Amino acid sequence: MTTLTYQGYQATITHEAEANLFHGEVVNLRDVITFQAGAEADLPTALAESVEDIRAFCKARGEQPQRP
Repeated sequence: MTTLTYQGYQATITHEAEANLFHGEVVNLRDVITFQAGAEADLPTALAESVEDIRAFCKARGEQPQRP
């Protein structure tokens, strides 16, 4: 299992061979943040987009996003 980090958020990466898809999940949070990519090179962007989406969602609700 591989890990990837974006601004303090650490994610574990798994590869689903049958689907030829990489799946990631941010760890050490109560909230669930997941992402996926068809190519390993696209994983950093996918992680960043998911984290930024959660931040925007929390901001719109007037909440602070959970930090690791």
